[in-house]
Amino acid sequence: MKAKIVKILKQNKNKYISGETISNELNVTRTSIWKYISSLRKDGYVIDSASRKGYKLISYPDILDIELLEEKLSTNHIGKNIYYYDTVDSTNIEAKNVALDEDNGAVIIAEEQTKGRGRLGRDWISPKYKGIWMSIILKPDIPPEDAPKITQIAAAAVSKAFDNIDIKNKIKWPNDIVINKKKVCGILTEMSGEIGRLKYIIIGIGINANLDEEDLTYNIKEIATSIKIENGSIVNRENLIVDILEKFEYLYEDFLETKSLNKTLDICCEKSALLGKVVYLVKGEERFKVRALDLDSEGRLIVEDKLGNKQTIISGEISVRGLENYV
Repeated sequence: MKAKIVKILKQNKNKYISGETISNELNVTRTSIWKYISSLRKDGYVIDSASRKGYKLISYPDILDIELLEEKLSTNHIGKNIYYYDTVDSTNIEAKNVALDEDNGAVIIAEEQTKGRGRLGRDWISPKYKGIWMSIILKPDIPPEDAPKITQIAAAAVSKAFDNIDIKNKIKWPNDIVINKKKVCGILTEMSGEIGRLKYIIIGIGINANLDEEDLTYNIKEIATSIKIENGSIVNRENLIVDILEKFEYLYEDFLETKSLNKTLDICCEKSALLGKVVYLVKGEERFKVRALDLDSEGRLIVEDKLGNKQTIISGEISVRGLENYV
């Protein structure tokens, strides 16, 4: 009902429309309209009211227009079913709750997460109407050990979508997108399966799109930022979501067809924030200084220690950090 009232107010923006007119159009009482208006104000809508005039919409929050998003989307499978929520604990949690009964490519999108998570159980701040918080449900016919490769497909898709809106960015292996050496996007891959068989993969993508400085808590300001903070302008979230989903499907379907990560790895290597640099490998409280050399054909990080010994790193429980900054 609130969505219908918003639609009427937007159609009559810059002029008053009476509560009686709205109630007659929606076939509800004027008292109900008043209650919905009060709820919309709590959601961030600025609605003026005047005796004998009614209600006038002054301004409203940047709410995703899912119908518009679906109209723009030209994918074959990814995003054909989109489930939109105002608030969830986590889009990954919601995706896992429905994954077994959902179609391949279904997408969960929320305006706000109350328990957003990143890798290794870290919290992810997800304020309302300011970010892109979404999860993709996938059901590929691949062995479970190949599931982490999907993380890099997602990272490559996000990075190229950023390029399309002139946002200079780098990929921090395996799952982060950084701008000016600060994290702006994190990708969390989770799976369910049994020996030799996957039931589903969930790809969670969290993007700090239009967050302001005050949205970032003091303890993460040194390592995190938003597109708006770095670029100085508000991002069109619908367009960015569409571009990410389309680029993800292209790379994902190529991977399934060719059984190769070549197209993804070309992007990940070109946009890498690590290759050629000396970095720390972090496991628990231990830190090891290495030089990041390359990514192998499986998307694993090849590093070299100070003695010249090379090793191949699987992301797992290991994180990578720059010597001074986040990367």
